[in-house]
Amino acid sequence: MNMISPSLPTTRRGHIVLNHIAKRFGHRVGITDLNLDIAPGEFFTILGPSGCGKTTTLMMLAGFTNPDFGDIVLDGRHMNHVAPQERDIGVVFQNYVLFPHMTVAQNLAFPLEVRKMAKADIDQRIAEVLALVRLSTPDHLPSQLSGGQQQRVAIARSVIFDPPVLLMDEPLGALDRNLRAHLQVELRSLQQRLGITVVYVTHDQEEAMSMSDRVAIMHEGRLEQVGTPRALYETPASLFVANFLGENNIVSGVVVSPDVVVLDNGARIDTKTHAIGVNQQVTVSIRPERLELKTDTDNRLQGQIRTVVFLGSHITYHVDIGEVGVVAVRVPNDGRHPRFESGQQVGLTWQAYAWQTFSEVSASI
Repeated sequence: MNMISPSLPTTRRGHIVLNHIAKRFGHRVGITDLNLDIAPGEFFTILGPSGCGKTTTLMMLAGFTNPDFGDIVLDGRHMNHVAPQERDIGVVFQNYVLFPHMTVAQNLAFPLEVRKMAKADIDQRIAEVLALVRLSTPDHLPSQLSGGQQQRVAIARSVIFDPPVLLMDEPLGALDRNLRAHLQVELRSLQQRLGITVVYVTHDQEEAMSMSDRVAIMHEGRLEQVGTPRALYETPASLFVANFLGENNIVSGVVVSPDVVVLDNGARIDTKTHAIGVNQQVTVSIRPERLELKTDTDNRLQGQIRTVVFLGSHITYHVDIGEVGVVAVRVPNDGRHPRFESGQQVGLTWQAYAWQTFSEVSASI
């Protein structure tokens, strides 16, 4: 067995390939033609709303569910008919599944005892992973630990046998916001030290954006887009991705030239429409932080502030711009931007090509 040192990464293993995976549950489609190539040592997150197929994908990787069609390949080995216990894949669930009657050390020893490891080697491994996850309570029962400590034990137990892949199904979902943010940093740091491939499932966008090398966004069993967090946010491939990932202002208009869309109120928006034909009805979007409020109304859009939402680091203004609807404008609370009040008339401006165009005219999440 290739032992993990707390300071040294493992050998680069954990290359996952999913080829044309499909899964049905009776008359309901779970997964449709899913193709993924996850690199060794990558922190790869599957993100999407409830029922999109992300947990089903994870369960197929773990071997708890079999695909109806397609191949699952790990480090060149076809895994479709390999039993879960023979895949040597670590799995961490949201409820951690720790044995309540066993101490931390006993919980950690269990997967090594199943593998018939010598007791002296088991004791050494326990000491190594406890140092790795920064725990010093081997004799405590799970009930004596905080939620964050239990999560660390669950992770330690899942990596103690040196798996090439760690699967995580919303492991931070039951924790409070502050602890969750702290453990996101710890988990990412641990993954980088181990050099292990992590496939992480969540519906939390902030979690996915802050931790991942790449993110796959799923919708109704289909893969919508795969990319780095920045690429997904700045260049969404579909209206669903633009609307799902972060806050977005969505309005409609008509293409009048390859670079111009006219909104429903007659305002002209500079946006690259690519292959979308002239006179076609389209949807355009812009992120709230890319709109700027002006005290004068001699701008490309004019409106009236309806509500002001103070959120500490920034302020969100909701501006009614007539036939177009209400748009959100996010302004940093840095003391350098003017403050606006509800009912005030304002102008809106933006940098060139800040809007994005989609041929879809609606999206549901």
